[in-house]
Amino acid sequence: METVKGSNPELRNEKPTWRMLGLQLFVLIFSLVTVVLYISGIPKYYTALVTTCIVQGCGVLVPAMPLPEQGLSLESYALLFVLIDCIFTLVFYSTSAIVLWKGFREPMGLLAALAMVSFGTSFPSLVMVASEGSIFAHSWFMFVSMLGWISLSLFFFLFPDGMFVPKWTRAVFVLLVFVDVLNFLFEGNMWKLFHVPEFVQLFWFGGSTLILIYSQVYRFRKVSSPAQRQQTKWVVFGVSIGIIGFVGMSILFNPSLNDGSAMTYVYLNAILNLSLTAIPVTLMFAILRQRLWNIDPLVNRTLVYAALSICVVLLYTLAILYLSRLFQTRNNYLVSLLATAVVAVAFAPLKEWLQRQINRLMKGRHDDPYAVLLELGNQFIQPLAPDAMLNAVVRTVKDALRLPYTGISIGVGGQDTLVASAGEPLHDLHSMPIIHRGEQLGTLHIASRSHGETFTLEDSKFLDVLLRQAGPIVENVNMTLGMKLLAQDLQESREKLVLAREEERRQIRKNLHDDLAPRLAALALNAATAQKYVVKQPDTAIEMLTDLRQVIRSTVDEIRTLVHDLRPPTLDELGLIGAIQERIALLSKPVQLLADEAGAAPLNVELHAQQPLPSLPAAVEVAVYRIVTESLVNVIKHAKATSCTIRLDVSSSHQLRVEITDNGTALPSRSGITGNKGGIGLVSIRERAAELGGHCTIESLENGGTKVLAVLPL
Repeated sequence: METVKGSNPELRNEKPTWRMLGLQLFVLIFSLVTVVLYISGIPKYYTALVTTCIVQGCGVLVPAMPLPEQGLSLESYALLFVLIDCIFTLVFYSTSAIVLWKGFREPMGLLAALAMVSFGTSFPSLVMVASEGSIFAHSWFMFVSMLGWISLSLFFFLFPDGMFVPKWTRAVFVLLVFVDVLNFLFEGNMWKLFHVPEFVQLFWFGGSTLILIYSQVYRFRKVSSPAQRQQTKWVVFGVSIGIIGFVGMSILFNPSLNDGSAMTYVYLNAILNLSLTAIPVTLMFAILRQRLWNIDPLVNRTLVYAALSICVVLLYTLAILYLSRLFQTRNNYLVSLLATAVVAVAFAPLKEWLQRQINRLMKGRHDDPYAVLLELGNQFIQPLAPDAMLNAVVRTVKDALRLPYTGISIGVGGQDTLVASAGEPLHDLHSMPIIHRGEQLGTLHIASRSHGETFTLEDSKFLDVLLRQAGPIVENVNMTLGMKLLAQDLQESREKLVLAREEERRQIRKNLHDDLAPRLAALALNAATAQKYVVKQPDTAIEMLTDLRQVIRSTVDEIRTLVHDLRPPTLDELGLIGAIQERIALLSKPVQLLADEAGAAPLNVELHAQQPLPSLPAAVEVAVYRIVTESLVNVIKHAKATSCTIRLDVSSSHQLRVEITDNGTALPSRSGITGNKGGIGLVSIRERAAELGGHCTIESLENGGTKVLAVLPL
């Protein structure tokens, strides 16, 4: 078991050793003296009960209780009261001893043990009745009572981390200490001596209790870690049972609500003490273990059976009253039998209904997923957009399971995008895949109800059922978003085509205006000049015409270059296969000559193409021609290969596959190559394929060489 270390600077283990030793010594001496005095007072208490208290009463501590004519003896009732008080105190002593044993070196453990010893001693009427006539014992137990309330209040202000949270509770604690010390000095009669009205006393006790509860609630919501939250749940659970039992039994102790017999007081005292013993037991669990087990099922069962007990008692009482009036009789066996039958018949459905309501209060509607699906289906009947359907799904999950946040994300454009959400992700987020037709279409994101809280098996079943229904909805949303993206891409493509067309036109206009037009103007000027010299100086005219012919030839070459940049003319003259063959022949001649001079093996280039190729778009023909040309140039210049194979074929999916394979050097030594002025380089090969909606891969082969594979859609 692990103990909890307080982090308050006033209660840390880093304090000087003598202070911790002093605190330990005080707790031990105080506990020892208190236990000894308590045990010594047991016989006195029994004697006082037999001689005075049961028959005549002992003030407000023990009221007078008439004994029934037939029943237990006076001594038996006295023994029962002694046993009830002793068992109550024994539980407090036992838990405090365990806490001291496990947490003797921890300030919070010492404080808890001190509070349990003090409260367990001073709450029963045993010590006050037994200490009558002994000044020391009476003063000691008054001191114990004061210390019990002070230590218990301090514990609730500091638990579990040893800090005052919020900070203003420190001032409240000082005020509580002042009132308790003042009441001790006036021997518990401060309220009477100062004539304080009862409503002020009620306000004081009720207000101080609410502040203690508020400090724990505030700490739970704002400060505590997951482990500390689990500890706090145990303490709050035990204190809630104790307070409810104390309030309920205090009401029933009213003489107008009971017959005042000794047996009635035995039952009332036993139930009251039993409910209060929940405090030390749960407090011990919280102090000694940071994370014992999930307390939520225990709270669930407690709420269900407490509500069920109240309902059964009320139902039985109402049935008795109604049937008694109906039959106009009392103490009739038939009436009791009919009332019992009514309760028995209503018990099972009442329990199920209460269990369902408590489950929904704590965890939501995870126990009835099909009703939730029915409500969700009713929403889908309405004309909703796909994204609105996803919003309905996340809201349904959030409300049905009482979660702080739910969201759904799907892949949009290759990125995980949140498309619907509800609430705020305050706590831990969990992700669950949304699978439909064997494919993950999205992810459901849900937040825990509190820090560190996990989801139960029922929650998982509910989410599994709901995610199966959410799959088709997410698929529709994916299709809708996909269509929107396609429309957006189409619009962007149209804009890019227009921009590219206008950019190409501007470039052609620039070339024609800045280069070709001046040359043509110069030709006209030269021709006019030569015309003037034909008659006067024929030799000069002939020389000028010779220069003019050279200028015309260079201008024609530039026009051909300009046309070639727009589209290789060989594609129109010879077709794609012929143009590639001509390019292979043109590039192979110098390679053959160089190989013959060096005495090396020449490069053998083979072209394998499907005959005939289908009619290809002009852009595809240009892309294939450029890809093959650049790849072949790279092989000739850098690969040092002896074999190169070019394959062109159309697949069954109407895609043109262009594959260039060589047996030269591997790819790493050529990864940075780019083409010459007329080429496009390895990077540009990929870009040209991507422009047409295809793709290109360039990889090294295991047996050496490189393969360039481009797939272009037709």
